[in-house]
Amino acid sequence: MASKDSDTITDDIDQSKESLDRIHSTLKALGNPEKKLPPVIHVAGTNGKGSTIAILRAIAEAAGHRVHVYTSPHLVREVESVRVAGKLIEEETLEALLQRVENAVGSGTIAEFEATTIAALLAFSETSADLCIIEVGLGGRSDATNVFKKPAAVGITPVSFDHQEFLGETLAEIARHKAGIIKPGAPLVVGPQKKVALEVIQAEAGSHGVKPYLCDESWHVETKRDGSGLLYEDWKSVLDLPPLPLAGAHQTKNAAMAIALAHAQKAVTIPDAAIKAGLGWVRWPARLQEIKHTSYNELLPQGSDLWLDGGHNPAAAEVMRTFLQAVDPVERSITLVIGMMKTKDARGYLKPLAGLVNRVITVPIPDNDKAMTPATLAATATDVGINGLVAKDVPSALGMITEKAHPERPPFVVIAGSLYLAGNVLKQLDLLPN
Repeated sequence: MASKDSDTITDDIDQSKESLDRIHSTLKALGNPEKKLPPVIHVAGTNGKGSTIAILRAIAEAAGHRVHVYTSPHLVREVESVRVAGKLIEEETLEALLQRVENAVGSGTIAEFEATTIAALLAFSETSADLCIIEVGLGGRSDATNVFKKPAAVGITPVSFDHQEFLGETLAEIARHKAGIIKPGAPLVVGPQKKVALEVIQAEAGSHGVKPYLCDESWHVETKRDGSGLLYEDWKSVLDLPPLPLAGAHQTKNAAMAIALAHAQKAVTIPDAAIKAGLGWVRWPARLQEIKHTSYNELLPQGSDLWLDGGHNPAAAEVMRTFLQAVDPVERSITLVIGMMKTKDARGYLKPLAGLVNRVITVPIPDNDKAMTPATLAATATDVGINGLVAKDVPSALGMITEKAHPERPPFVVIAGSLYLAGNVLKQLDLLPN
């Protein structure tokens, strides 16, 4: 976006009270668009926010509602973050909105995420819709999205370690940031949590007089034994649901979280039939996304599998481990092609995969000077007990896999470790999210 070339919009992230004060003053200068939105569902957490929101959006749209959605980060194009009444915002429209934000900031500065958030709220306030679903960018308490006095509902997905440089080194500190979006009078749905995080969330909820809807207490989900779908139950409904089109056992809980949010909010009507229909058509790119019929597939031996995942923290690695445990280690070799940012816990991500992944091939993340060097990442893999190799890029890594492939053991390959890397892959393959 052209506006970002100025000195007003910066790349800096500022998780502070002053940052939120700046958001409020800029919103005020723009006529307080956050007060002119349709009912808002606000979602925080470490893992599963995006998937939960994608499922909730599909459910609400299946019910016939026009839905605004704000998510982050984008994979390929910034417009992916802003969905206005069901459609991605036009690039020219977003650029014009960012210019309005820049003008409102005046001689000061504002972080890129903050500016995009305000631009999204402007877009949402100027187009009619029935519901608005907003994903927290980082943390919650001081996040740029935390400007709603009484959301229609609030959700907190599983809290785990990530962004410690901003949110704190302990799970309790991180959970306190996430719980900062809880508001008096707003129904709260809480996903599966570790004990220390749950205690913090419950204490914050109690301070606002909110009784949360807790996973496995207020709502419950399980996969049918024959794999033909899901069984969901909460305070409102008992549902026999179709299987999810999203890969990974973790998506079952994300789907249940979305259903619980749909039931907790009272702003719009969402019948059970819409829940069933929405679950059938939901899509969420770069989250255990199978890649088929592309130039990358042609670089691998016949019968190979190729998947893409943007998970980048230890909790995401546990999800990956569960996913890969379904692969027969006798029939298939498993290779991870991985790139990661310097700020991520590479050891914490790779360690749960030791003994399961045959090798790790590390690659740079194109055009990103904040990425970990492939050599450092390969050394970390070797240190946790996985054979670590280095390649100059993803196609080269796929070529290395083919060279080493056993003729009777077609490779099972996952490109992982970073949403930035995943976005680059989608761009290279012309698989743009829409």
